[in-house]
Amino acid sequence: MRFAPAAAALSLCLAITASISHAGDVGTPDPQAAALIAQGQAALAAGDAQAAIDAFEAALAVDPAYTPIFINLADAARQQGLQGKAIRYYREALSRDPGNVAAISGEGAALVEKGALEKAKKNLAKLQSLCGDDCPETVALQSSIARGPSPRLAIESKAEDAPASN
Repeated sequence: MRFAPAAAALSLCLAITASISHAGDVGTPDPQAAALIAQGQAALAAGDAQAAIDAFEAALAVDPAYTPIFINLADAARQQGLQGKAIRYYREALSRDPGNVAAISGEGAALVEKGALEKAKKNLAKLQSLCGDDCPETVALQSSIARGPSPRLAIESKAEDAPASN
C-alpha cells in the first residue's frame, strides 16, 4: 500500500512521456492534407497566394500535427507582403521543431524583408551552427541579408516607428 501513490505517479509520467514522443513522430501528412498541400504549392507557384493560403489552411484543419504546413503558410504570407504573419507561422513551426532549418531560414528572410537585419543575422548564425555554410538554407539567408530589406517595407516600418504628430 505504501508504494501505490508512487507507482501511480510513475505510471502517469510514463504514459505522458509515451504520448508526447508518439505525437512528435508525425513524418507524413494525412493523404487528404497532402493533396491540399500540393494544391496550395501549385497555387503559390502560379502566384495566387490567397488560393494557396486557403488550401494550406484546409490542410491544417485536416492534419493539424503536420508542421511543414506552417512553413507553407508562412511562404504564402511572405508572397503577399505580410512578413509579420509569416514570422508568426515560422515561429509556430520552430516551436514544434526547433531544428527546422527551412523555418529558421524563412524567418530570417522575413526579418530581412521587414528590416530587422540584426535578428536575421542571429538566424544565420543558428543555421551555420546547425548545417554549415554550404547548406542551401544558409546560402539563401546569406543572399537575403546581402540584398537587404525591401525598400517598400523599410519605408513602412520606419513610418510605423515614427511618433504620431497629433
